[in-house]
Amino acid sequence: MVKPTEVLSTEDSPKDKIIVALDVESSSEAISIARELKSMVGAVKVGMQLFTACGPEIVRDLAETGARVFLDLKFHDIPNTVAKAGIEAARLGVWMFNIHALGGSEMMRRTADEVASVCEKEHLRRPLVVAVTVLTSTDNNTLREIGIDHSADEQVAALAKLASNSGMAGVVASANEVRAIRKMVVNPDFLTVTPGIRPKLATHDDQKRVTTFRQALADGSDYVVIGRPITQAVDRAAAVQSILCELED
Repeated sequence: MVKPTEVLSTEDSPKDKIIVALDVESSSEAISIARELKSMVGAVKVGMQLFTACGPEIVRDLAETGARVFLDLKFHDIPNTVAKAGIEAARLGVWMFNIHALGGSEMMRRTADEVASVCEKEHLRRPLVVAVTVLTSTDNNTLREIGIDHSADEQVAALAKLASNSGMAGVVASANEVRAIRKMVVNPDFLTVTPGIRPKLATHDDQKRVTTFRQALADGSDYVVIGRPITQAVDRAAAVQSILCELED
């Protein structure tokens, strides 16, 4: 039976719960950051900017540094297309990748099942497949613009339940909704990955539903995604340490 990718236990260090978003322009910069912070954080994230600039090879290159890679491409298409894309993500050696919960239960279930099947046949470590709920740049006004009458927290909770029932390992959501997710989803192993994390004194940039690292962990986040406050810092290692020190305040 193929083993799923490793999930941190509650006893792991808080630093291992940090995923650094490598939203940069070049592979050299991404690899440099990954190597610099390798012992200070749990994983790195490859999003659309870096993947579009550098292609799949950047995922392989980052994996070769020993980094765990979260591939954040938010797959959303017909079930067959997303499932096949998920299989290729697994073959790249990613630790985690995401798809959109709004794609529906068939898309999520088929992706989870086909990725597991191929990993079994090809003796690959099965990546965590998590579903995106509502982006942290989205607020209630944005939802109304696209015809969704629910509030952000209601929409997130409903999509989290659908994702759990469809075989997802967890969801991507704002830390503000983690408590609502825990109430809606009874599975204690269901993961929450929370972007929109900002240090206490940082700007929100284009994020709207944000919180601090300390509050996110207190609310039950399993992993947090932090980008610009770390990658754009003059001293990245010091920026990570400063975020970790917030837990001691």
